Amino acid sequence: MSSSSRITFNRPTLVGRELEYIRETIEQMHTAACGDFSRRCENFLRERLGAESLLLTTSCTDALEMAALLLDLQAGDEIIFPSFAFVSTVNPFVLRGVRPVFCDVRADTLNLDESRIEAAITPRTRAIVPLHYAGVACEMDAINELAERHGLSVIEDNAHGLFGKYRRRPLGALAPLAAHSFHETKNVICGEGGALAIHDARHVDRAEVLRDKGTDRQRMDRGEVDKYTWVDIGSSFGLSDILAAFLMAQFEQVDTIQARREEVWNAYDERLRPWAGDVGLKLPTVPGHCEQSFHMYYMLVPQVELRDPLIAHLASQEIAAVFHYQALHRSEMARRLGVADSVCPVSETVSDSLLRLPFHRDLTEGEIDRVVAGVRDYFEDSSRRR
Repeated sequence: MSSSSRITFNRPTLVGRELEYIRETIEQMHTAACGDFSRRCENFLRERLGAESLLLTTSCTDALEMAALLLDLQAGDEIIFPSFAFVSTVNPFVLRGVRPVFCDVRADTLNLDESRIEAAITPRTRAIVPLHYAGVACEMDAINELAERHGLSVIEDNAHGLFGKYRRRPLGALAPLAAHSFHETKNVICGEGGALAIHDARHVDRAEVLRDKGTDRQRMDRGEVDKYTWVDIGSSFGLSDILAAFLMAQFEQVDTIQARREEVWNAYDERLRPWAGDVGLKLPTVPGHCEQSFHMYYMLVPQVELRDPLIAHLASQEIAAVFHYQALHRSEMARRLGVADSVCPVSETVSDSLLRLPFHRDLTEGEIDRVVAGVRDYFEDSSRRR
């Protein structure tokens, strides 16, 4: 097949006025952080989430690092994470000297298993960081109740879940702090970018300082002081206004983006679900009280030894399907931190058996048919070999 017929896993696309807005921010001669487009993006998302404050950052990772700074974490503090997660969920806290405590995930949604959290809590536990895997909500009511009972903070890793909901409430609005991603693989993108949503007013002023290198420059820009100075720790977490310009154009088309992603997800599901159970494939679970963000479509193969050959089979047909996270408690870094003895059997199985199908708004019906046919051919051939 020619390169033009290759089905890519992801495809960043222009959806509106991205290039026009980038030119505009350059002509305004403000391309650094905290420009006009940054404020427009922040207002848009703050209103969508009902947040006290919304700060754009250079990545979701930086948003989580700001959250770690806001909690004043100390070396030896513990935080509970799902083992089936990206390294960026954990790294910002390990940088502060935190000892990660890995919990297993649910077998249905692949989210942090709320029934296992309490057993992982110790006197050193400071927080819980749930990740809404594939944009399907964790059981946040149970997690928040548990955190309140034990005096713990909760930080949402909402890298997958923007515009999803849990019991009619937006993901990213279910904890005092929530981190978001606009990486090129996400629903709404700017190449690299993120945001920290703040729902606890106590964190608002300090977060602004932390983002701006530990200075009170934003107070000066608002005319509240005549000079800015160094007042706290911090870093250069702010997103360039060039990237915010791109992001604002995406926000303006978010309903169109989400509608098309829903169509792609449903097209996969309608073609795969009627026969997937016959060959042992497990497809995504979306509980009735959750409204997913349509971030990805994945499958779990029935035997782990089938996953990598399936990826290779699809690649031979110019279809890019990929695996996902490796269980963090099995990593080299977990061994170095002395936390590799965590018991997370579901995370281990999922790491070895999950496959993500190509997923982006430009996928055509014909391409979706090719992907599904490739999967079916593989399992029919495997059945004949058995």
